[in-house]
Amino acid sequence: MKNAQKASIDGCSGFYWSLCCPFFSEQGWSVIGIDSSPPENAPLSNLAAYHCLQLPDPKLNNILQENPPQVCIHCAGRASVGLSVSDPVADFYANTVLTFELLNRLHMYAPDCRFIFLSSAAVYGNPESLPVRETQTVAPISPYGFHKLMCEQLCLEFTKIYGLSTASLRIFSAYGPGLRRQVLWDICQKAITQSSLLLQGTGQESRDFIHALDIARALSVVVESAPMEGEIYNLGTGREVTIYELATMVLESLEQKCQMQFDGVVPTGNPLNWQADISKLKSIGFTPTVELERGVKTFVNWCRAELVGV
Repeated sequence: MKNAQKASIDGCSGFYWSLCCPFFSEQGWSVIGIDSSPPENAPLSNLAAYHCLQLPDPKLNNILQENPPQVCIHCAGRASVGLSVSDPVADFYANTVLTFELLNRLHMYAPDCRFIFLSSAAVYGNPESLPVRETQTVAPISPYGFHKLMCEQLCLEFTKIYGLSTASLRIFSAYGPGLRRQVLWDICQKAITQSSLLLQGTGQESRDFIHALDIARALSVVVESAPMEGEIYNLGTGREVTIYELATMVLESLEQKCQMQFDGVVPTGNPLNWQADISKLKSIGFTPTVELERGVKTFVNWCRAELVGV
């Protein structure tokens, strides 16, 4: 980046930032981390400062006033479709209410700060056509998707009414070392620890997988080049991959044969097929760089080390 940025990142101890914080540090960012995790679980070596807070915390007001960031990247909150279905109240407060609180604090105490919201392709539900564009009708099929859509609307509200600079990124299927949930982890841990591989669905469900490092690169592009007028960007690779194909990649990376079966059951709230049209994000300078095959091999090696120590 041309100039160093002072960035506030809430949720900095989560999966995204296990890989993203080093990226931003290497790019010359001065990163202020905010999370509820104790300091020993935070990426302190890549942070200029760390604040252990359970947001929304009144202490955030002082932090913003005393050391106002130029950019706030909001990635805290719940990220589970299943948990949103079983406990929609907790999901609403951890996602929608928290996003409103952060936007309102920035409006009051750091109005020049640019706000980037990490949204989700869950807002599309089952898209009417693929690849899905930002202009397509949104039709969430989970509380998580509805709450993310509400957050996008809050960003637009604070841009239109209060002049806050905001942008939302609809992330498709994120993955990378450190992620101990979702389909890639499920496939890997079963393939490594069991003699057979029983997975949900039919195997023909599809996703568009985006590596955490490419998420970091996309955020950097948005900060540097986006108009930040409440607009929305799809963040994926544009490549549709079935779960059967993904599982095959994992088994090939493990160099093992394993009987693969699918139970035919698609959990409530899970869409059938995803593929992103990323032309809008490409138009401001983003190009994904991590090929899925290479990313899966890296993830498999990390997963094997986590589960069996080799």
